[in-house]
Amino acid sequence: MIHELSNPVITTLINQMRDSETNSLRFRQIIQQLARLLVYESFKLIRLEKKTINTWMGETAYSFINEEDLIFIPILRAGLPMLDPVIEMFPKASSGFLAMARDESTHEAILHYDKVPECKDKVVILLDPMLATGGSLADAIAFVKKHNPKKIISLNIIAAPEGLEVIEKSHSDIDLFIAQIDEKLNEDKFIIPGLGDAGDRAYNTPE
Repeated sequence: MIHELSNPVITTLINQMRDSETNSLRFRQIIQQLARLLVYESFKLIRLEKKTINTWMGETAYSFINEEDLIFIPILRAGLPMLDPVIEMFPKASSGFLAMARDESTHEAILHYDKVPECKDKVVILLDPMLATGGSLADAIAFVKKHNPKKIISLNIIAAPEGLEVIEKSHSDIDLFIAQIDEKLNEDKFIIPGLGDAGDRAYNTPE
């Protein structure tokens, strides 16, 4: 269920994000680039469907991804930069939104807002750059499962082993595609070496 991408391009992009001199605009651009790469890899799991189209040789059936079966759901805020590049690729797909924040004292996820379309028999793709404790993602998956999707895929840029273990135990039936698995969580539940707070860095939010 866990698929880690291994590629020199991905390694370079992630290490650019680690650089504290990388500004918010470039940080968001890199998130967008990595989101596309994660989609390319994860959509190997998506079944193609035949569709008849008009070509210069007349009507012919070719294989396509059924975009209308796709729902992309970023976990706000940090997941937002991942949304635009993927819906540009699949303009007929739907989008949903989950706003979840970590309680800094308990380190538990709190759901503040949800706007999720009908998911029954759809493929739901969750977008979240950082998988740290796994709490937010586990809660997001549980929330989406109540809507009876056909499949759930999670796209993450950085993950900690501790968070992956939480998802493996609670939701072993989904697939996670991760650009890179980092070393560990520190005592404050931040990923080491990680990127810092991805939401703050993406939107230049004062700490």
